[in-house]
Amino acid sequence: MHPLLESSRRLALYLLAWIPLLALLVYVMWASGGITWMDAAVVLAPSCLVYAFACLSPWYICSTLPLGPDRWQSLAITFGMASTACSLVLVGGAWLTASAIAETGKMAGLEQRLHGHLALLFGMGVLLYLLSGGLHYAALAVETSHEAERQAAEARTLAREAELQSLRNQLNPHFLFNSLHSISALATQDGARAREMCIRLADFLRSSLGLGSRESIPLREELALARSYLEVEQVRFGERLRVVEEVAAACQECPVPPLLLQPLVENAVKHGVAGILEGGAIRLAVEQAGGAVSITVENGFDPEMPLPRKLGIGLSHVRRRLEVRYGELASFDAGVYGRVYRVVLRFPCESATGSLTVAAP
Repeated sequence: MHPLLESSRRLALYLLAWIPLLALLVYVMWASGGITWMDAAVVLAPSCLVYAFACLSPWYICSTLPLGPDRWQSLAITFGMASTACSLVLVGGAWLTASAIAETGKMAGLEQRLHGHLALLFGMGVLLYLLSGGLHYAALAVETSHEAERQAAEARTLAREAELQSLRNQLNPHFLFNSLHSISALATQDGARAREMCIRLADFLRSSLGLGSRESIPLREELALARSYLEVEQVRFGERLRVVEEVAAACQECPVPPLLLQPLVENAVKHGVAGILEGGAIRLAVEQAGGAVSITVENGFDPEMPLPRKLGIGLSHVRRRLEVRYGELASFDAGVYGRVYRVVLRFPCESATGSLTVAAP
């Protein structure tokens, strides 16, 4: 449905805007001679009311046929046929009105006086219809721009929420308690490792706090942050936690939303390695194909433990951020494959200006 038809107030304002157009048509016909302004007003008022609704039809054409260099021929044919048909509606409405008035015996000879102006009225109808088409394209462009701004604002909001959620996860009592408990235990057994864990924990928290004002960071920085988190957990779990990286150097400069990987590796530790007595490995793979980046995070899990039926908050948040930023160009897949739980992200590699770029093979 046309947006103007969804609101009676908008429709009323639209019809009021046709009053100056009606006055213009009356003036043009009167100025061309052979008809009084009263005759022109009486004939054109009903037909212009009908034609006002006919001029809403370009919205459906503009919605299905966006502007483009390869569409000019089809657009010309479509608008040519539509403007001709609608202008015939305007001319036919004026002629029927004149005939009906003439049959009442009033304004004798009105049909004859109108006959010489039908071609002019037809031309004005074509121009008004094409003008309506241009205005509809402009309105759709403004709407698209507003939608892009809304999505950008939503992406910024989600990025901030992701940081806050990540910080909540990092600073929750379990994480800090386990880290501090490990540091306390190491302090009496291996002072060097205890100091190392303190330094790594501080570096990780400092890096996380530094992402608040950035909408994108290079993939290499995001990988470094994920490694920092895993290093903290590796000190706590020891040999139970093993990390395998397969990272292609070609796509490390691709910009990504900050804290995109941290929920994935945190989920792999929390629901994977932590639940296996003998521990397990987390595989982090990054590859590039064409203009797209593919990131895979895999972890083993205890098959006797019940798996979650749906994505957790962290994984759902990552998927939503990909949808908002990249739309249909991105994909998110998560599930069990054999004895591993695998999450795969795919999204375009953009340049610093936001355009698509192809990383070197």
